[in-house]
Amino acid sequence: MDYENLLNPEQYQAVIHNKGPLLILAGAGSGKTRVLTYRIAYLIDEIGVNPWNILALTFTNKAAAEMRSRVDDIVGYGSESIWVSTFHSTCVRILRKYIDHIGYDSNFTIYDAADQKTLMKEVCKTLDIDTKRYKEAFLLHAISSAKDNLLSPTEYMKQAQGDYPKEVVAKVYMEYQKALKKNNAVDFDDLIYKTVELFRNSPEALEYYRNRFKYILVDEYQDTNHAQFVLISMLAHTVNEAGDVEHNLCVVGDDDQSIYRFRGADISNILDFEKKFPDTKVIKLEQNYRSTKNIIGCANEVIRCNKDRKAKALWTDNEEGELVSFTMFPNAKAEAKGVADAIINGNREHNTSYNDFAILYRTNAQSRYFEEEFVRRNIPYKLIGGQNFYGRKEIKDLLAYLRVLNNPEDDISLKRIINVPKRGIGQTTINRLEEYSKDHDISFYTALTHARSIEGVSRGVDKIEGFVTLIEFTKQKVLSGAYKVSEIMDELMEDTGYIEELKLENTVEAQTRLEYIEEFLNKIISFEDESDDEVPSLSQFLEEVSLVADIDNYDDNEETVVLMTLHGSKGLEFPYVFLAGMEDGMFPSYRSINSETPEEDLSEERRLCYVGITRARKRLALTGAKERMVNGETYYSKPSRFINEIPRYMLKINSDDNKGGNPYTVNRSNGVPGAVPQLKGVSSPATSKPTPSFSSTTPFGGNVFLGKNMSTANSSSAINYTVGDTVSHIKFGTGKVQAMDKDGNDYTVTVEFDNYGIKKMKASFAKLKLV
Repeated sequence: MDYENLLNPEQYQAVIHNKGPLLILAGAGSGKTRVLTYRIAYLIDEIGVNPWNILALTFTNKAAAEMRSRVDDIVGYGSESIWVSTFHSTCVRILRKYIDHIGYDSNFTIYDAADQKTLMKEVCKTLDIDTKRYKEAFLLHAISSAKDNLLSPTEYMKQAQGDYPKEVVAKVYMEYQKALKKNNAVDFDDLIYKTVELFRNSPEALEYYRNRFKYILVDEYQDTNHAQFVLISMLAHTVNEAGDVEHNLCVVGDDDQSIYRFRGADISNILDFEKKFPDTKVIKLEQNYRSTKNIIGCANEVIRCNKDRKAKALWTDNEEGELVSFTMFPNAKAEAKGVADAIINGNREHNTSYNDFAILYRTNAQSRYFEEEFVRRNIPYKLIGGQNFYGRKEIKDLLAYLRVLNNPEDDISLKRIINVPKRGIGQTTINRLEEYSKDHDISFYTALTHARSIEGVSRGVDKIEGFVTLIEFTKQKVLSGAYKVSEIMDELMEDTGYIEELKLENTVEAQTRLEYIEEFLNKIISFEDESDDEVPSLSQFLEEVSLVADIDNYDDNEETVVLMTLHGSKGLEFPYVFLAGMEDGMFPSYRSINSETPEEDLSEERRLCYVGITRARKRLALTGAKERMVNGETYYSKPSRFINEIPRYMLKINSDDNKGGNPYTVNRSNGVPGAVPQLKGVSSPATSKPTPSFSSTTPFGGNVFLGKNMSTANSSSAINYTVGDTVSHIKFGTGKVQAMDKDGNDYTVTVEFDNYGIKKMKASFAKLKLV
């Protein structure tokens, strides 16, 4: 393979580096995945490394799948021996093999956030903790932080001495870990924490994986926390034939995109990499292949205001492109309307698709106005970061059945399903069984098998024994290895009557749940079809769904506008991006402006802004609102200080309200959260710029993107259907036109859709097609 001609000079140097630690500082859109995959191919083809000796780590299943696909295409034969996966998937794989060395069974359950909260409620009840003073979420966050820093309950207790609130957390942490162990369960943080514990306590396990992984590659290294750093350091400790230690560790990342400090990410891991691994070779990838020159210029101007960073600057050979636009709307509702106008115009007049557009914002709460406007205007959209598919009640119920079959010690899952569907086992009976299990130090499931001898549960014994028989009978089928997960699931739904109960409800909500169950069954079938095993195990399926993140469900081929937070957008790119809520107090957030460490917190917010800007390929629109309601109160804001950091000549300033003088002079109510001194004109810490003037009224700037009065965009002359005709809609499917009422140059059309009932909509926005 001609690597030198396939790569730019810096990429090529990163690919051919052989021995020792390597730090690749990869700017946004600089082709880091290409470098990683070609580096793997080079190690195999040119250096003669056995594919079995290579480990490639990243953070999301989506990124791992992309890397896996590229590695398979480039490497070909033997690529299946390379481990390409997320940190957590890798650790699950290690723990399944060796977790018995630290006292767990290999069929352990992985608890999600909802399971953790349920368990924490039980722990607080056991310890008589006042959950009004010590919220479950606070306790779980404190425990998560302790695990990120590899603090055991005992070590945490020692550090907490003399600090009463921390002593309470320490007691809860101790009990919480005991409860997890009793249930043969781990939480998400445990996957890293317990793997490090395993390596510290089992020289055999550590030596096995050190010999296995001679070359380690880590993507998105700036997002690693302390526990992940220790894990990598322990593995990347190869002794060569001469007896010398080699750290054949290649990490790829960008400190300018380190945005997960709230999750425990430690930016010093990348900033101090050369100190921690002497003789590190550093290579910078600064050529951007994604965005226009104007977008890249704005990104560079914003991020260079951060002090503690590795010096670098993106550049590109791409076209100049349109100027980045900034619009300060009167309020949040007007902001949503302006963005909707731009999308509709782009979709109709410039041959764009809905999935070309993304709206990014600082907080999930900002999505409401956009969702309301999009529903009103019939713009199809997908909200990333809403309720997780696997968090829905019906899906968690079915998963709980499967988890109990795989691990009967899982009390949380067992108690969830013992009376679902209702089988006459009341809460009083469940409480008595739980007391018995605690008094006799046995699992809840074992207590069920003793039900006939437990005082106070005689009324429900037959129902309990029927439930146990169902679990035991189905469990034997799982253990036989002869039945697929889909077959087990079908039998469970038949035997429990779960589906039948939903059908008998005969409500819209029940029908929706049935549709989600159908999708869950499709997921199981897809899992089985994609597996290399003839009968893939239940344990494998549960592991896969336990590690799914919300972003993994994003499909960039789906014809919808994407709405998501800036944190969720990392790793993605879109032709057209709206970065909404660009106001001081919103972004950067009030909390960061007024924190005890404002410089550190504002630096992280600025990195988040840099990430948002660099998601855009062709055009970027920055929008804000002078007036916004937050938590029931109206706040008056000025443009984000990040806008001030972009030179005037790089921006096209638009205004939805060109009255009242300088829009950068804003009267702010006294005492309003986020209040900061007024800005008159624009002044940047990096450079001085003239006060912006205002031109157009739309986010992408007048005739550049918008340019027609949208109320007449689809006049009556363009309508080719009438009352009684069958029409189709992009979201609602097919339906029959019931009425058409003249409304100026437009029509209000009433359609009865087959699956969504009667809807009224403007013909100009409905885009109905005659069937």
